[in-house]
Amino acid sequence: MARAERWTVDIVIEECDDERRTRAEARLQTPQRIGLVGYGVAWRNPADRRVPEIGDELAVSRALADLAHGLLLAADDTGRTARARRLRAAAGGAR
Repeated sequence: MARAERWTVDIVIEECDDERRTRAEARLQTPQRIGLVGYGVAWRNPADRRVPEIGDELAVSRALADLAHGLLLAADDTGRTARARRLRAAAGGAR
């Protein structure tokens, strides 16, 4: 049977007091509890009419991109750590 896991991304969107800025937070939850968070912000030009959906979409897309980048860095760091352990073990070195 193939391995299956469920990963969840919770997204919180907040329009700031000035109504020109929207912030988003994307939080990854996995069975291993990686706990990665991505952040994104969208700014509205004062000359533009107010369309909250556009700010939400921009801020969320930026938060997800930030989260994806953080996940890539975490995977790379984990891979490097595992490779270093294997090399030390192969060389008969200490942990």
